[in-house]
Amino acid sequence: MTPFSTAIRTASHEQHMQAENSTFMSDLLGGRLGVDAYARYTEQLWFVYRALEDPSHSARLAADPVSGPFLRPELLRVPALERDLDHLLGPTWRPHATPLPGTRDYAARITQTAHTWPAGYLAHHYTRYLGDLSGGQIIRGIAEKTWGFPRKGDGVRFYVFDGIRNPAAFKRDYRASLDAVPLDDLEKQRVVEECRGAFALNTALFAGLGREFPLSA
Repeated sequence: MTPFSTAIRTASHEQHMQAENSTFMSDLLGGRLGVDAYARYTEQLWFVYRALEDPSHSARLAADPVSGPFLRPELLRVPALERDLDHLLGPTWRPHATPLPGTRDYAARITQTAHTWPAGYLAHHYTRYLGDLSGGQIIRGIAEKTWGFPRKGDGVRFYVFDGIRNPAAFKRDYRASLDAVPLDDLEKQRVVEECRGAFALNTALFAGLGREFPLSA
């Protein structure tokens, strides 16, 4: 039988590639956009991660046998995002922060699953945090090089997991926990579909950023 973690990774591969290869992300990683686009992207992530890490549902999810094993404090990103935004936008950025329509939809779906479907919430947890520990490190390196941020310093702290000394081992443990979740095959398939949906929501977020930061002809 195919391990659950493998089924998720394989089934969502196409949507994952669409998100990574979006016009906005390609332009950002290619150095064709300015730091203002990077700051706006970071701001959108703040809205997404506030939904993921909302304390109002943390206790309920922590007690759930499916989502509980994955709620690890070393993953929390909101404080790092806020420090990055202080650096990128100045200390008064909060009243001016605005989510794009795609960002609002993404955060709303995360909140909905957190309140009604812990297994669905796990799909969003997986797609975000394992992505941060993998491809996110490429974004960090490019941002440091392109805009001169200190290595693992303010501006890229979102991508720095100080509490995880061995990311490869952490990801192996995370995938082992996925393989052990107490779900039947039908529910696992629903989670796989939610992973696909999570990548689609992320792609819509990128599309909104692309419209806001089009390259000059």
